Amino acid sequence: MQQWFVDFAERIDDGDPTYLACEECGQAALPPRTVCPECSSRTLEERSLSETATVTASTKIFSSIPEYADETPYIVVIATFDEGVRLTGQLRGAEGIEPGETVTVGVEEREDGWLVTFSPTD
Repeated sequence: MQQWFVDFAERIDDGDPTYLACEECGQAALPPRTVCPECSSRTLEERSLSETATVTASTKIFSSIPEYADETPYIVVIATFDEGVRLTGQLRGAEGIEPGETVTVGVEEREDGWLVTFSPTD
């Protein structure tokens, strides 16, 4: 697991997730990088990420890698934050979710590292 992801997951766990924003054009970036993917500026600053995100897509996984095989079926969600950052994680606390619904982000610490999770706000 890459160190940037461990740092990011720990910040979610602490209740202060962050992303990088370009000071020149405002482009949001995650994972962290040294150059803006939109305008190539090197003036990126760390900002706090919203507490909620909107579900962009979801799918139910029936067959998985060995580390997650005992958890199937499970639902993977792609959620977009107001800042434009998208994250992928597993759904918790619901049997399903539709695009447009609002979720909160969380993490679970596992033997093999951190897992991003989303829970419905309703």
